[in-house]
Amino acid sequence: MSALRPGARQAPLRPGARQAPLRADSPGHVSPAPDSTSHRRTSLVPSTRRRALAATTVTCALALGGLVAVPAANAADAAAGTDTAAAAAPAPAAGTFLAPYWVELDLTGDRQVTADDLEVLSSALGATSASPAWDQVAVADTDADGVVTVSDVAALSQRIVYDDGPFEIVEASVVEMQAAMNAGVTTSVELTQDYLDRIAAYDTAKVDPASNGRPLRSIITTSGVALAAAAAADATRASDGMTDMLLGVPIAVKDNYDTVDMPTTGGCGCWDGNQTTTDAAMVAGLRASGAVILAKASLDEFAFGFASEFSSYQPAGTSTLVASPYVTSQTAGGSSGGTGAAIAANLAGIGFGTDTGGSIRIPSSFNQLVGVRPTVGLASRDGIIPLALSQDTGGPIARTVTDAAVALDSVTGVDAADPVTAEQQGLVPESYTSFLDADALAGTRIGYVTSMVSTNRTTARLFAEALVTLQAQGATVVPISAPPSGFAAVLAEGSGSTNEFKHDLDAYVARHLAPNVEARSLQGVLASGKYVPSRAGTYRSRDAVTEATYQGWAGPTGTHTTAIANGHALVTAMLEDQDLDTLIYPSGNPYAAFSTNMRLSPNTGMPAVTVPMGQATDADGTVTGAGVNLEFLGRDYAEGDLLGLAYAFEQATGPSQSRTAPGLYGPLPAG
Repeated sequence: MSALRPGARQAPLRPGARQAPLRADSPGHVSPAPDSTSHRRTSLVPSTRRRALAATTVTCALALGGLVAVPAANAADAAAGTDTAAAAAPAPAAGTFLAPYWVELDLTGDRQVTADDLEVLSSALGATSASPAWDQVAVADTDADGVVTVSDVAALSQRIVYDDGPFEIVEASVVEMQAAMNAGVTTSVELTQDYLDRIAAYDTAKVDPASNGRPLRSIITTSGVALAAAAAADATRASDGMTDMLLGVPIAVKDNYDTVDMPTTGGCGCWDGNQTTTDAAMVAGLRASGAVILAKASLDEFAFGFASEFSSYQPAGTSTLVASPYVTSQTAGGSSGGTGAAIAANLAGIGFGTDTGGSIRIPSSFNQLVGVRPTVGLASRDGIIPLALSQDTGGPIARTVTDAAVALDSVTGVDAADPVTAEQQGLVPESYTSFLDADALAGTRIGYVTSMVSTNRTTARLFAEALVTLQAQGATVVPISAPPSGFAAVLAEGSGSTNEFKHDLDAYVARHLAPNVEARSLQGVLASGKYVPSRAGTYRSRDAVTEATYQGWAGPTGTHTTAIANGHALVTAMLEDQDLDTLIYPSGNPYAAFSTNMRLSPNTGMPAVTVPMGQATDADGTVTGAGVNLEFLGRDYAEGDLLGLAYAFEQATGPSQSRTAPGLYGPLPAG
């Protein structure tokens, strides 16, 4: 396995902000008023996803306005000139994209493939393995015939993040968005407007013709300054190029992340007016990368459960459930269900959720998405409404592993406001994208505890198929029928939300809650009457937890603190003793959790990455079309390794096979 490289990039925290007046424009959907007519394209043409650039005796050099033809040299041994090119190469920009496929053919030493590399290789047309400077261009001899040919130049051109072919926003990856924006085929303003149009058309409408179909209700608020942020990103691209892989990419964050341009309700009507004056630390990191914060996604109120039921901007005594875009009569999972539904339905480019006991991974599994629950301490929780800080962590929810890795790069960093982040010093790689190797599974040892595999027909079938895939990619799979003594206790440890919520919420209220909000305690929430009606008993019981009970649970020597430490030690030793790179297990069943699988990561503090395995079929007799995910768990701060394994699995299964787009939410009609 690849070792993690030291040197974390710390994102600036909580920059200044501008605010816009808000208006209520539909039930459960409050937004600043965007311009709904400008910046719209007249049509969306199905994309071929990749372009084929014809190679002749010229090099197609990337320029912001299009393609520039550069005459090729006519000397077989011109490759000798590449030493100068490499010496003059600029340093890579912040937010470097280091996915091997996109950088492995670099000839100029700047760790990316650009027009400069094409010019170098074009000037070496005809060079052979006997040429004096063959070593300088040999890596670009993609057909391994010992000669630099036109086909090698064409192959190299495919490694530039640039695509002047037709672009389709549905299922577009971050790489595809950047390639289209780099080519001038689309802009961040157009992407942002297109996603706003999709939210307006799809989120509150009943699209599913089934009698029990429901609207998605995945978005609580859209940003009235998103288009301005997108225009700023376009201006940056015009002046400085693609400064970051998130530059201009529209992102939806769960509505428990503070944002200076949208209220943070936590899914509760009692906090409809919580307009904070700072961004959550992770949001600040995203903005620093040039991302466009598009919308706030629905969630289970205060992130409690897996149903994603919320009361924001609704009359007292009422609430709404988030629907899965695949089967809208089913839940999108929770508590980050709005993020899961929105990303699956292509209402934003990438999403962010939080996970205390499964709240990133359950919606990812229910909605055929990739989810990352990072090590507690990798990303600051400051500015996120807490549920239980012993286990809370924020992370990306995305349509591909690459998108998730790109997003994770922007939210790491040490933050004094969240002291646990100090532990990450020297353990964060330059870029998580450097681990995205299709051969990452080769030579690994992967364990699974047999009792964590469901007998559900869909889950059992997909997990068995996954084991075959892993072995075909060179992994050794190790079934564990008798895990170490104490493993069952790790899975059985309860959620911290019972005894921690009141204590941790009070700290958020004191530090972040807008001063005009009247509900400043759980008693205040109850007094407001504006909450999910079924939660009254939960809030009363949480409010009764005393400081002594909290300390006995989550204090330095508390029982829960000790249980997590013991769980971490036991599972880490389990990996070491059996020489395992990761443990795997299903993230659930079709539209259901399974046993206590989701407890392994939070009860150890160790990271997990979940990735689609496939869908239920009619023959399974479960819920046809429902997705089930495979989860990889690893050592502290091994997110890079886990993303590499998940990427290799995703590529081996075929992204279009393991994940399908929800048919109800396709491209909008042209016009």
